[in-house]
Amino acid sequence: MQILVRKLLHRISTEQTIGLRAYSTKKFIDVGQPTPASHPQLMKEGEITPGIGAEEYILRRKSFLELLPVKSVAILAAAPVKMMTDVVPYTYRQDADYLYITGCEQPGGLAVLSHECGLCMFMPETSPHDVNWKGPVAGVEAALETFKAEKAYPMRKIHEILPDMIGRSSKLFHNKEAAAQTLTDLKAFQKADYYGKVKNLSKLTDALRWVKSPAELKLMRESASIACQALLHTMMYSKTRPYEGMLAAKFEYECKMRGAQRMAFNPVVGGGSNATVIHYSRNDQKIEDGDLVLMDVGCELHGYVSDLTRTWAPCGRFSSVQEELYDLILQTNKECLKLCKPGANLLDIHHYSVRMLRKGLKEIGIVNRNGTDPYNELNPTSIGHYLGMDVHDSSTVSYERTLEPGVVITIEPGLYIPSSFDGPERFRGIGIRIEDEVLITETGYEVLTGSMPKEIKHIESLLNNFSHGMGMESCSNVKAATN
Repeated sequence: MQILVRKLLHRISTEQTIGLRAYSTKKFIDVGQPTPASHPQLMKEGEITPGIGAEEYILRRKSFLELLPVKSVAILAAAPVKMMTDVVPYTYRQDADYLYITGCEQPGGLAVLSHECGLCMFMPETSPHDVNWKGPVAGVEAALETFKAEKAYPMRKIHEILPDMIGRSSKLFHNKEAAAQTLTDLKAFQKADYYGKVKNLSKLTDALRWVKSPAELKLMRESASIACQALLHTMMYSKTRPYEGMLAAKFEYECKMRGAQRMAFNPVVGGGSNATVIHYSRNDQKIEDGDLVLMDVGCELHGYVSDLTRTWAPCGRFSSVQEELYDLILQTNKECLKLCKPGANLLDIHHYSVRMLRKGLKEIGIVNRNGTDPYNELNPTSIGHYLGMDVHDSSTVSYERTLEPGVVITIEPGLYIPSSFDGPERFRGIGIRIEDEVLITETGYEVLTGSMPKEIKHIESLLNNFSHGMGMESCSNVKAATN
């Protein structure tokens, strides 16, 4: 028996070694990010980034140049690396405009767009020391072959080439949020800025990014699906682990196990009165028996983010007061979804939500007490925002702009009643938000987060019938149940 076991182990070891050798001798050029050659399990031939082909990137540049005024130059800088300590960087995320135009996910580059040269990329150069510590990065060859630039130069050439391009331009468009010192130190750039020639690039790129292509929508559906599945698992987990930090960790784990690269933002996990802090981020408290928890979460999949919010009672039962407020938010969510269609706009939907919430708050005795109306204190937020490569996508596009097929928005009514609120005591310290992602279609809308339950009866059934173990003692002390 021992001889057979040794032979079997030797065979397995030999097969694994052969497999490793076969993989390690596979010939492809590492350009510092996935390609169809290096990651065939992730990308198809012809794609520059997962799900987005070279043809689409070329079309984006063509569309951008159609918006770029004659005799103008656009310069996009890659996002800078931000350091946690002197040698430890934070996780890198590319500037969305730079990624949208180039497909390059790496730091250190500049992209120049003009009618004269098309796309010209200046690429970082690395030393053997850099490669040993950080790995290969895209250079001039990758700019031409992988990213399909018309021209490419090493970054050291910027002082020879770029000043002349800037000098001949009447306007210079730049993504100032990702300003690169190699650019801003140029005297030609400083002169253009001094004379008011430097304009904000995002007004051009936001207009292009506002309506998503079929390929982009596929990635957004997948990102939303991952977030919904992750939040569903987290919701069930909350009954046995009612801790804000654990729920944040559970969501991130479930997203990354399904292929997401990172969180879209730091998860908001607010238990009890913490849910009244709109962008709560500490996530360090235990969720007390009978309290609600609000989770505002999302993930990023190959450059495209998701964003949704659900509020529930981890113990498995809403109190009557919680139900009363929750139902008002839920009905507002549903009615606002019905307004999402071509021809509508976010501002009108927002005003409708305000009217509906005000009416509901008046009926349950919270607003218009003694002639006062504290609505703005209880909800200072908009009904939603645009969504895409960034959480608040296309931020320069007005909320009054008429919605078109291919635009993705959020619908997220909420109420945030602080513990210090000068109103009925039973409502104090309750925060509720219900947020969905919505795609505007030719005939109306599609809820991309529709698989995530939001009806009270569905949530309670999920927690009581599909969660393993109670986790908290009981729901006998549900807060405000008898108030």
